Formats: sequence, structure tokens, C-alpha cells
Amino acid sequence: MKKYILLTTLFIYLLTHLNAQRLINLTGDVNDNNSHALAGAIIHLLNTNLQTTTDTGGRFIFPNVPAGTYTLQVAALGFATTTVTVSSDNKSVTITLQPDVQQLDEVIVTAQKREENNQQLPISITALSSKKTAAYRIWNTKDMTAIVPNLYAADPGDKRNITAIRGIATTSYDQAVATYIDGVNQFGLDTYISPLFDVERIEVLRGPQGTLYGRNAMGGVVNIVTKQPTNHLSGFAEASVGNYGLQRYTAGIKAPLIKDKLYMGAAGLYERTNGFYTNDFNNSHYDRQHSIGGNYYLKFIANKQWSFMLNAKHNNNRNHGPFPLVADRDEAFNHAYHVSQNATTQLIDNIINTSLSANYSGRHFNFSSQTAYQYNYRIYAQPIDADFSPLDALSIINNYGKSWNTVKVWTQEFRFSSSAAAASPFKWVAGTFLFTQNSPVKQATHFGNDATLLGSPDSNYALLSTTIAKKYGAAVYGQITYVASSKFNVIAGLRYDYEHQQQHILGEYFKDGIDEALFNFQPDTSATIHFNAWSPKLGIDYSINKKSLLFATYSKGYRAGGLTPLSPTDPSQLPLYAFKPEYSSNIEAGIKNSLFNHRLLLNITAFYTTVTDAQVPTLILPDAVTITRNTGKLTSKGLEAEVNAVITKGLTTDYSFGYTNALYDNLKISSNGGELNLKGNRQVFTPNTTSMLALQYSFAAGTKTTFAIRGEWKWLGKQYFDLANTIAQNQYSLFNAQATAAYRQWSLKLWSRNITGKKYIAYAYDFGAIHLGDPATYGATLQFKF
Repeated sequence: MKKYILLTTLFIYLLTHLNAQRLINLTGDVNDNNSHALAGAIIHLLNTNLQTTTDTGGRFIFPNVPAGTYTLQVAALGFATTTVTVSSDNKSVTITLQPDVQQLDEVIVTAQKREENNQQLPISITALSSKKTAAYRIWNTKDMTAIVPNLYAADPGDKRNITAIRGIATTSYDQAVATYIDGVNQFGLDTYISPLFDVERIEVLRGPQGTLYGRNAMGGVVNIVTKQPTNHLSGFAEASVGNYGLQRYTAGIKAPLIKDKLYMGAAGLYERTNGFYTNDFNNSHYDRQHSIGGNYYLKFIANKQWSFMLNAKHNNNRNHGPFPLVADRDEAFNHAYHVSQNATTQLIDNIINTSLSANYSGRHFNFSSQTAYQYNYRIYAQPIDADFSPLDALSIINNYGKSWNTVKVWTQEFRFSSSAAAASPFKWVAGTFLFTQNSPVKQATHFGNDATLLGSPDSNYALLSTTIAKKYGAAVYGQITYVASSKFNVIAGLRYDYEHQQQHILGEYFKDGIDEALFNFQPDTSATIHFNAWSPKLGIDYSINKKSLLFATYSKGYRAGGLTPLSPTDPSQLPLYAFKPEYSSNIEAGIKNSLFNHRLLLNITAFYTTVTDAQVPTLILPDAVTITRNTGKLTSKGLEAEVNAVITKGLTTDYSFGYTNALYDNLKISSNGGELNLKGNRQVFTPNTTSMLALQYSFAAGTKTTFAIRGEWKWLGKQYFDLANTIAQNQYSLFNAQATAAYRQWSLKLWSRNITGKKYIAYAYDFGAIHLGDPATYGATLQFKF
């Protein structure tokens, strides 16, 4: 332990003194468009720990910073956020901010693990600021469907969203689009937190991101950043009520405990609803649910170079009808939002997500470390219906105590990158990533009194499967951008991942009323697998002028391989069968434009993606386990466009469009004891077109009161939900509207979603069970900020 402390102290000493160099005072003034000084504007030096605010005269200072070139982000209430580049040759700068009703915000993102201006980044990315997430009323990750071009997200009612981008969909249990929250990889469908509140921004990277993000980022990355505490006391409280018993309350506070040194932040969420479905079996609300979530920060600024952040998140969900599914399409639409199930239960879903981050900002390089722990305990308090009918035939049991049906994940990332002030033509980032995951699972398929009616040879018995899965892995990565000239850059990156998995299984037969297993239908056995993957990236970008950027990239990603689980009722599906990783390769080219004094953003991208060793799943019923094989090859190609514009003072529009043609070149599935090739079929969870048009008009009534009205039109093209392409949803439109009145720190919003009450399939399983999208909803939101 003493050696560890000594080495750590030496490391910090070397970092601090190795980066010592000439210091300057970086100063400036912030004015409005009428040349009046702006007090309280927030100034942040990108890729450093430094942030300050302007005084009453609109002046700011960063004393004793290393000489070099910096990018400043400047934000003030009621004004469009902007960025300015300054160097030590120009120590003082004057910055003019425009009202946010006349100019668009410049959004800073961390997509490449550095703070950069989104419009200057040569990748396909949608960045939703806190203003945008509030305007679109994004309360859950699935709300981003069509807002982001070629993105579709949905769930069967249990809040575990699958996300598809550009036809790269979560067909197996491992997700194809990685989700990060405050830098922490939400490692699987179990451990990620889908409700969103107190969000600073959401970044959606489209296309493989394997070089910087590794496993399961083959379709893209959703990077969610929540608001962090600052030197100023701030807070909010928000209450929403609506039909179907909706109640949603959020509140938060951020404060400096010791100015310029120690800060705290806390935000909480309580949400409940009666649900949309009625259970005709007992004439009750079927999918009633409530959840409690929290996000807590403690931030310490040791000095200008070092900062530390301790973060804890949790989400505790209680769902009294986690799978409101109807097995027949006609029944789903003709008797909408009704089910008839005898085995009703409560889903208990507890998630904990913690992290400790350390960041060092120096003259020659930056360093960061993040250690994270994730925990999920997910069970059904009582058996859950597995036949989706009033019969006492099939149900699933997994309530075997807190030692089982848990997921525990440790991750560690160390990252080095070029410093903010570096004068070198090379901008680089390099690091290593490590993880371990433990998943002990017990789950039984129970056959009740009516089981023989569904073909079971017996009744009143259970087949219990025990699985203990362990994974660990390590990766090293690096990416470098060479600034060849003032207009031309070259990007190159490479990542190497190694993963090891081990899985133990046991299958036991239990007769009702007898505690001991009568026999083992699957002896206790185990298997191991390991694999590695290379994820390269190459790219170029060319600045036509200061307003337009051309780019082209090649990138590769992969989805982790694994071992198949035990299927109690289907002996033809061999357990512990190893399937390989799934790989995607992507070529894309695009242009980004910031026009008319940043009043219009126009971004267009074309892409061509191939997927090899595609993981094709087969859902085994009634066991509710997925057997995966590598039997497919997919080609996906398409186009994306995004337009953000200030049409005139107070009138803004956002438009996103995506077209995807994702077809299987080869797709072999099991059918009636044989094999069927579904070559030419379309990918699941992939509308061929996504489109979202939003118009908002804001105007002031005096100096303290503002009003806004907003309309949204979301249009999704035809899509399929099973690989055989028999479950289809034709194109449809959804309309949303809202009106907002704000007075000083108060605002009241009246909103409605899916105004016409359009019925559509949001999610379906390949065996035919269907979950409809939300019906027409409406409500009001009252918010107070300080």
C-alpha cells in the first residue's frame, strides 16, 4: 500500500512539473448585440478544468494559464451560446452574444472524448442541447425516435429500450448501439437507466464507433451528459400531470460548498402512471408503474490542473404489467390497449450506477481516469404470464433471492489526450479500457393446470435453469488527427479488444409441492470462449471556408460474441454453443454548413454499411431465452439530412430526415426442423424513412414574460419486427403540440402527444406478440428555476 501511495504521488508530481511553462493572464469582455456589458456570463476553456463568470462590467479573467491557443465557450441566459478561439498573442478578447431568438446555439460535444464544436467535427452526429431536450420533451431515450435521423427506439413495456441506427439493430441480447451516461458505458440492457432528467445534452453518433468506444458500438453511440454543479447556486423544481394517471416530479439543486473548490449537486425524479392497458381478466389497470431516480454529484477542484468527481445514480422501477403484449395482430388493433392475462405480477427493477473520475489538464497533455460500478437486480415478484392468455398454462419464475438475477459490472478507463493549449499539428487521444461482469441467473418455466391444453405432456411442474456467467476484457486504443493545413485534416485510429467469457449451466426438474429436484434434465456443465477484435478508423476533412466542412470516413465496429443459454423446453437447441462477434464496416461522406451568421445549420451525410457474421437470434418459448447464431450478412445504405434554422426573430424550425435501405444478403433461420434462407428480407426495427419537422414561435410580452407555441410532425416509413418480415407496420404520422408561458423564473407548459390517437406497432417479438405505441396523451408541466 505504501508503494502504491508513493508511486501515485510521484506520478502526480511528474505530471505537474513536466507541464510547467510560461504563464499568461487570459482576459476578455462579453457584450450583448447593443454593446452593453453582460454580467454573469459563463466562460469555459474547453478541455481544461477552468471556468469563470463575467463581473458586473462584463469582464472575465483566467489568471496564470499556460501560453497557447484556447477555445472559449460562452453562455448567458437569453443568448445563443457561442465559441471563440483565442491565443496567447491576443490575451484579451471582446465577445458579442446574440439573442437566442435570432441565432442558433453552438453546441460543444465530447463525441471524440475531447470537447469540440459539433459543426467542426467530421462525423455524423446529432447534438441535442438542454434547450432542445426540453422543447422535444425527451423524458426517455425512446423519445429520440426520428428526432435523430435513422434512429428508432422502443420497448415491449418494461423500459428496456432497444435502439437501432441505420439498420444496425439490437436483434440479439447484446445491444448494437452503445449508451453512455456521464462517460460510463451502460454495459447492457439490464444496467442502463432510460428515464432522463436534468440533462445538459445528448449526443448521438451514427455509424460504427469501435475505435473510441469498443464493443457494442457497431451501430453508433448515445452519449448522455447530465448537468454538473458549478460555482453558482442554482436549482429547479418541475411538476407534470396528465391523462392515464400521469404524475412526474423532478427537482434539483447545485451549489458551491467551498467557492472555487468543492461543489455538490443533486437531482431526483418520481414518476407514476396508471398505464395504457386494461386487463380484461380482472378488469384492472394492467401496466401501472412508478419509479424513483436520483443523480448525485460531489466535485472537488484541487488546483488548476486536477479535478475529481464522485457521482451516484439510481433508478428503482416498479411495474405492475411489464409486458402488455397481445399475441394476435387483429386483436391488438381491434381491441386496442386491452390484454387478458391471469398471471399478473410486479416487476422489481433496481439499478445503481456509480463512478469516480479524476481529470488532469496540463500544457503538453491531459489525463483522465474513470472507475465505475453498475448493479441491477431485476425480478418478478410473482410468476409472470408466458402464454399471454387467461389460461393457467405457462409462466416464468425468477424470484430466488438477491443472490440471483443480478448483474454487477466494474469498468475502468485511463485516457491521455493532447492538451487544450498545445501548438502541435497533432491532436490525439489514447487510452485503455477494462471491465468485469458477473451475472448469476435463476429462472424457471412453470407449467400449470392448463399446460396440457398447449401441448405439454404433464402439468404442475417447473423446469429450473441456473446460469452463472462471468466476463472480463481489456482494450487499448488511439486516435490522431493531423492538421495538414488550415483547411485539411487527416484522421487515423485503431483499437484492440480482448474478451473472455465463462458460463456454467444446470437444468433441474421440480414437481409442484416438492422442494427437491426430481432429476437434472441438464447436468452441471460449463464452457469458456475468448475472442479479440480490431476496430480501425480512417478519415479526412476539408474546410471549404469557415462555414462549410466536407468529410469522409471509414470505420469498423463489432458486437460481442458469446455462449448460448440453456433452453429447458427445446432440447434441439444445444446450450453453451459459441457464437462469434458481429462486425460492421461503414463508409460515409458528408458536409456540414453553418450559414447566415449561424442562423442556419444544414448537414447532409450518405453512408454504406455492411455487417458480417450477423448474429441471428431465435426466441425460444415459453422459456423466454434467446439462442443466437452467426448466420447472416446485411447491407445497409442511405442518406441523412438535418436542418436547424432561425427563420425570423422568434420563429425557429428543426427538420431531420433519414432514409435507410437495410437488406439481408444472406439470412438463415431454423424452420420446422430445417433451415430457411430469408435472403432479401429487411432488417427489423428499421423504418425505411424517418422524418421529424418542428416549428416553434416565441415572443415577449414585456421584459419579464414570454410565450411560445410549438408543433411537431413525426413521420415513419414502413418497418418490420420479425426477420421473416411477416409483422409489419406501414408508414404513419404522429403529431405533437405544446404552448408555454413563462414569467421570470416560472413557466407553464401545456402539451399533447400523438394528438390524433394513431394506433401503431411500436414493438413486436418474432413469435407474434405485439405492443402498441402510446395513445393520445396530454398534460401540463409547471417549472420553477433559480
